Amino acid sequence: MCGIAGYFNTDGEPASAVVLKRMTDAVAHRGPDGEGFFTDGFVALGHRRLAIIDLSPLGHQPMATPDGRYFLSYNGEVYNFRELRIELEAKGHGFRSQTDSEVVLHAYAEWGPACVRRFNGMFAFAVWDKVKLELFLARDRYGVKPLYYCFAGNTFVFGSEAKALLAHPRVTRGIDRGGLVEYFAFQNFFTDRTLFENIRMLPAGCTMTVPLGRKDHPVPCRYWDFDFQTDEKLTDEAECVEELDRLMKQAVSRQLVSDVDVGAYLSGGLDSGTLTAIAAKQLPNIRTFTCGFDLHSASGMELAFDEREKAELMSYRFKTEHYEMVLKAGDMERVFPRLAHHIEEPRVGQSYPNFYVAQLASKFVKVVLSGAGGDEMFAGYPWRYYRAIQSVSFEEWVSRYYEYWQRLMSADEAKRVFAPIAAETRNTSTRDIFESVFAGHREALPSAEEYVQRSLYLEAKTFLHGLLVVEDKLSMAHGLETRVPFLDNDLVDFAMKVSPRLKLAQIDRAVRADENDLARMRRTREGKMVLRQAMRRHIPAEIADGEKQGFLPPGWFHGESMAYVRRELIEGHPRIYEFFDRTAVHELVEEHLSGRVNRRLLLWSFLSFEWWLKSFLE
Repeated sequence: MCGIAGYFNTDGEPASAVVLKRMTDAVAHRGPDGEGFFTDGFVALGHRRLAIIDLSPLGHQPMATPDGRYFLSYNGEVYNFRELRIELEAKGHGFRSQTDSEVVLHAYAEWGPACVRRFNGMFAFAVWDKVKLELFLARDRYGVKPLYYCFAGNTFVFGSEAKALLAHPRVTRGIDRGGLVEYFAFQNFFTDRTLFENIRMLPAGCTMTVPLGRKDHPVPCRYWDFDFQTDEKLTDEAECVEELDRLMKQAVSRQLVSDVDVGAYLSGGLDSGTLTAIAAKQLPNIRTFTCGFDLHSASGMELAFDEREKAELMSYRFKTEHYEMVLKAGDMERVFPRLAHHIEEPRVGQSYPNFYVAQLASKFVKVVLSGAGGDEMFAGYPWRYYRAIQSVSFEEWVSRYYEYWQRLMSADEAKRVFAPIAAETRNTSTRDIFESVFAGHREALPSAEEYVQRSLYLEAKTFLHGLLVVEDKLSMAHGLETRVPFLDNDLVDFAMKVSPRLKLAQIDRAVRADENDLARMRRTREGKMVLRQAMRRHIPAEIADGEKQGFLPPGWFHGESMAYVRRELIEGHPRIYEFFDRTAVHELVEEHLSGRVNRRLLLWSFLSFEWWLKSFLE
C-alpha cells in the first residue's frame, strides 16, 4: 500500500523533478517507509512506500523492467501474485524481489492492458512505456484504491489523492459547482466528478491510456463491471452455504499474506466478526480494534450504537489481543480540520469514527481487515431495496429509487439552498446522473427478485464505492493498509449469482424505512440470510442472528454539540454562503436543532463542506 503521483507533458516539455517531489510530499502520509522518483524527458513518476511485502530495498519504486522499457508506480496488493509469478517465470520473466509490485510490472510487459483482468486484489497504478511513449493508468474492479487525474493545458497529472495534483503548479484550485449539487443530492458522487474543478477520479474497473501528443481529454476504458444475475444452479441453500463457507475462508486466507503484522476491525457485527473468526484460526492472538461511544449524551435508539459489549464477547471467544477507544461528542469537533484535509471531498455517512479507529489500529499494526462489502454483496440493507420492489417499469423504478437516494434534502429544499448558484448549475440534472448509472440496463424486469438485483448493482457501483474511498483515505492518513476480504474476486463472482431470495427473508412482504428513521432502520434480521447461515459455524449465534446495525455514531448534533453547529453554520461568516442561501440553510439547521426533523446527515454534510472550503480554497 502506497501513494503514487506523477505527470506527463504531452507536448514534450521537460518534466521537473522539483515539482514531482512536491507532489509526492503531499501524500507522504500514505508511504512513510520510503520515496522514489523517476523522470525521463517529459514524464515524471513518483512513489511513497508503505512496505508490506518484501520489506527490502528490492521493493523500491518506481520500478523498471530489465530492458528499461516499462516503469511502474503502484499502490495496492494483488493477492494472487505468486500464482501469476509462476506463470510469468514459465514465459521467461526473471524476478529480483518477492514483491507483488514486480509481478504487476512484468504482467503488464507480458499481457499489456489486459493484465488487469488477471489481478485479484486492490490497486491503482501507472506504467510508462518508453517505446510507445504513452502512459497507462489502471484501477481495481471495485475502486478500493483511488486514482485522481486531470488535464491542465498540455499536462496530464495523476495521483492517489487530489492533494498530489494540487501540488502541481498548473493545477488550479476551484470548486466544481455541478459536483457540489451532485454531492448534496446523494451525499456521494455517482459520476467520476469531485468537488475540485477539473479533477476527476478514474472509475473503478477502468483503465486509461495517454499517448504523447494527446491534447483532448482521455476516455476511460471499462474492463469489468458488476453483474448481479441469478444462476439457477445456485438456488439450493445447503449447497450455497457450503460454497460460501469455502470461498469466505479462501478470501481471508489470501488476504493475510504479509511480512508485517495484520489485525482486524471488530465492530460487534456479522461481517467483522466473520473475518476475525476465520483469521484468528491462522493468526493466534490477532489484534482487534473497536470504536465505541460515550453515551452519556445519547438517548433512545442511540443507546444501541455502542457495540463494545458484542466486540468484547467475540474477542474473548477468539482469543484476540483487543483494543478499544471511546468517542465523545467533542471528538467530532476536534477532528474536523484533519478529517477534511485527508478525506479531501466528503462522501457517504458520518465518517469521523473511521479516522479514530484507524489511528488506534495504526499504533499496533500496518495492515487491518475490514468488513466493507459484506452488506452490498449479500443484501444487508433490506429497507433500501424494498423502496421500489413493486415497480412495473424501469421509469417507475428509477423515480422511486431516485427519490429515496436524495438522502439530504428534497428537490424543493435543494432548489432554495442552491439559489445563489442556480444559473451556473442549471445544466446539472441529478435525475439524469442517477439514471446514468444504469446505462444499458433500462429494460423492465419481470419480478421483485430482479429489481433487488438492480438495487444491489446501484449500491455496489455508488454507495460501496463511496465507503471504499472513505476507508482508504482515513486509514492511509495514518499509514495503515485496509484490506477487504468480502471483495475477493471469487467471492464477489459467487455472491452476484446467488438468488436474492437466499439473501433476503421477506421479498414478498417488503417493509420500508427512511435513512433518518433510526427506530426502523438498521434494526432488522431480514438481510444476508445465506451469509448468516454459513457463518454460524464460525461465530456465536447471537452475532450471526443479530440485528443489522451500521457503524455509526450517535447523532450528537444536539446537547453539547448545538453550540458548535451554531458557531460553524449560523454565526459569523461561514464560507458555505458563497454558494448556499443563508436563510434556507438556517431553516433546515433549526429544524434539526429544535427536534422537529432529524437531519443528521445534512448537518454533517454542511459541516464537511465548510471545512473543505477552509482546507482547500483558503
